[in-house]
Amino acid sequence: MEQKQRVAEKSPQAMPRPGGRAARIQAAVFKAVDELKQAGEELTVPAIATRAGVTPSTIYRRWGTLAELLSDVAVRQLRPDAAPPDSGDWRADLKGWLEQYAEEMASEPGRAMIRDVLAADRVDNACACSAYTGQQLDVIRQRALDRGDSPPDTAVLMDRVVAPVIYRILFGRETPGGEYVAGLVAEVLRDGEG
Repeated sequence: MEQKQRVAEKSPQAMPRPGGRAARIQAAVFKAVDELKQAGEELTVPAIATRAGVTPSTIYRRWGTLAELLSDVAVRQLRPDAAPPDSGDWRADLKGWLEQYAEEMASEPGRAMIRDVLAADRVDNACACSAYTGQQLDVIRQRALDRGDSPPDTAVLMDRVVAPVIYRILFGRETPGGEYVAGLVAEVLRDGEG
């Protein structure tokens, strides 16, 4: 009996498998979505399943709906690859990063990702995207603090720069250009000095 217990403890089924079957399926499905988008093909669960080499029921079991799958794909795509550049001038870095952020989010692929994130009934995905943005701003802010400066709080930047930019992207007739973003940043910085 004791020997059987030791064998069971060492069996592969008893050990967690990082990068196991679930991770491989997710990677294949996400890759299939990316490939179908690039090819300009219609995104349907059967088409994605065929391209990924899984059954449609596998996708429905894991994600429930196409909207939830596309939301997860968008969140993955919106995750930053690297920290913001550091020029040594946090004000210029902040302005440059926010202008680039607005430009990317206002682009057609950016708008599509925002729509995909918001189309699903997954508040945690929208929160993850907000957290990614906040983390990037935190990096710039921490660099400023390390140099003895007093940058605005990340929450202030989110409320007074990021939020109006996203609002204009989603509901405005005109996209928020660099001049608009620079004006928002200048106003926040000016208020912080007063």
